[in-house]
Amino acid sequence: MVPERSEAAVHVVDDDESLRNAIRRVLQLAGFEVRTYGSAGEFLLDRPDRLRGCLLLDVRMPGPTGLDLQESLARRGAVLPIIFLTGNGDLPMCVQAMRGGAVDFLSKPAPRDVLLGAVQRAMRRGVELLAERDQRQQVQSRYETLTSREREVLAGVVRGKLNKTIAFELGSAERTIKAHRARLMEKMHCKSVAELVHVTEQLQLMPQVA
Repeated sequence: MVPERSEAAVHVVDDDESLRNAIRRVLQLAGFEVRTYGSAGEFLLDRPDRLRGCLLLDVRMPGPTGLDLQESLARRGAVLPIIFLTGNGDLPMCVQAMRGGAVDFLSKPAPRDVLLGAVQRAMRRGVELLAERDQRQQVQSRYETLTSREREVLAGVVRGKLNKTIAFELGSAERTIKAHRARLMEKMHCKSVAELVHVTEQLQLMPQVA
């Protein structure tokens, strides 16, 4: 079950209260909804898997660091683009953050225009990621309606096999395979093999069915 979504906001995680408040004022004046947290642990209590918007995250904090939080969110499947803020970052730290999918890596204090530009990009990316997740969930739901035999036929179809080849491998009649193929295409809402391959890749099934 998909958690109920909250309103899109900029979630600011930094142990420096004065900086949090300053960032909040800048972002609110620019029209953003803002929520602030004093630590990674406090933020995790807000159920990040259901949050929308983006995350403005300090790198170095007492307890779990910003990079630790980034890894935790990735494992949870949270859809929150991250902008890192640091007062003393280095190149390896920046590389690690960007490889982890961060949208930007800014130095403190970030100029207002630079900060707002990064937040705008991150918020747009958040909308895109949310749409992608919704689509994957829809495809997964459709896949789960397939029978075990329809999944076997799907595996053959996405590998480019002909109906007669799939029939031979499964010990079935070609006309039966054609019927299974028609039903699975209907259930998966696909009109072509190319479209079926695309949605199968979305589910990360290709290694499994190849």
